[in-house]
Amino acid sequence: QLQLVESGGGLVHPGGSLRLSCAASEQPFNNYDMGWFREAPGKEREFVAGIMWNGRLTYYGHSVKGRFTISRDNAKNTLYLEMNDLKAEDTAVYYCNRIQYGSTRSQLAYWGPGTQVTVSS
Repeated sequence: QLQLVESGGGLVHPGGSLRLSCAASEQPFNNYDMGWFREAPGKEREFVAGIMWNGRLTYYGHSVKGRFTISRDNAKNTLYLEMNDLKAEDTAVYYCNRIQYGSTRSQLAYWGPGTQVTVSS
């Protein structure tokens, strides 16, 4: 059964950086395009970034473009999100999920536990 486990969140000052990870149990991991999503208090879950199954193409939500970088290591069944120049509005619980490349919607109803990112001075 598929399991997605996000990690790497924490408390960071504005302008700081974090690297999130998503460990996937699904085999073969490299069959699937993957994405990051986030949910802030009182807001709907939103798309953050997506990556093609082979890692060659990526795309981003407008609010994070130029600051966040999505990547993956298929040998480790792991998805990453490098976040730089963090802002208070990036505060949210971050999740990973399967996507179809080019879409901003998750493919699975299942969600992992997420990892909390808090940006505050």
